[in-house]
Amino acid sequence: MKRFVCVMICALAPLGAALAEQEALAIGDAEHGAKVFRKCTGCHQVGPEAQDRAGPQLNGIFGRRAGSVEGFDYSKGLERAFADGMVWDLEHLDAYLENPRALVSGTRMSFRGLKKKADRDDVLAYLRQFTENPQDIPESAPTALAREVELSPEILAIVGDLAYGEYLASECLTCHRSDGADAGIPSITRWHPEDFVIAMHAYKRKLRPHPVMQMMAGRLADDEIAALAAYFAELKE
Repeated sequence: MKRFVCVMICALAPLGAALAEQEALAIGDAEHGAKVFRKCTGCHQVGPEAQDRAGPQLNGIFGRRAGSVEGFDYSKGLERAFADGMVWDLEHLDAYLENPRALVSGTRMSFRGLKKKADRDDVLAYLRQFTENPQDIPESAPTALAREVELSPEILAIVGDLAYGEYLASECLTCHRSDGADAGIPSITRWHPEDFVIAMHAYKRKLRPHPVMQMMAGRLADDEIAALAAYFAELKE
């Protein structure tokens, strides 16, 4: 019933900012949602400086047509959703967060989903703050999250060699799927190169706890990590 009321109110005439904020809170706890959303920040950004990464930026997500961020290279599944006219309303967003592939078959989104309804409600309350229309909620201040590992500008500036990255990737592809599908192991295709580099250096320094990835990353030089980042960023389905 609460969801039905939220959807109906959003369909009415434009609301004032105060009323819209109250309605956003009715979805869930936006402050807790910001914490849960950290699980998503490896692929998605939101806020005034948000950019597309492995996934599109999420400003204005409420009421946006699925697969419609200009310039973003969507999966075939999201392209079909766009052609079908699917809109990211509260119901579809909730279903996607619960199980992305159950709603959109063929999506590259490897996230397993948020099984707790309260967590989904809280994330949606948080994201709704970044949609001005149709909710008339003003843009929130950017959320600055610290990187897992601070790297020197020289390391981040290394331009990876695509051909070398393809050569090195054969070992990665014994576990990770080249088509971006998640078969129990997260996808690494279409990652933003900087995100890939930071993640690999976090494994290399044992800040990420996976022992196999720590071993694999520990074998790689900085230019090799950059090459893999460049290759997987450009890898097509």
